[in-house]
Amino acid sequence: MMKYKPNPVDTKSVDLPEGLKPLVEEMSKNVHEVWAATRISQGWTYGKERNDEEKKHPCLVPYEELSEEEKEYDRNTSIETIKLILKLGFKITRDSQYMK
Repeated sequence: MMKYKPNPVDTKSVDLPEGLKPLVEEMSKNVHEVWAATRISQGWTYGKERNDEEKKHPCLVPYEELSEEEKEYDRNTSIETIKLILKLGFKITRDSQYMK
């Protein structure tokens, strides 16, 4: 069997524009919500400690209740996704009809 070696697109040269920084937190919250919804649909529930056999996970809480360390994991995913979109030549704009 071949050993898998991840090869993500290098986004180090992409600077996140200041105007997209508010998107990072909204996207990070949604990343967590999607992850949590998937886990719950698979039968996982909250537990103080992770237990794969019992399907218990301490991060099955609202995003706002996560530790900063856990939030940082979601933020990194969001930042790298946004940077990839920009590196591939796409533009991100905000449509006023979706503004709160």
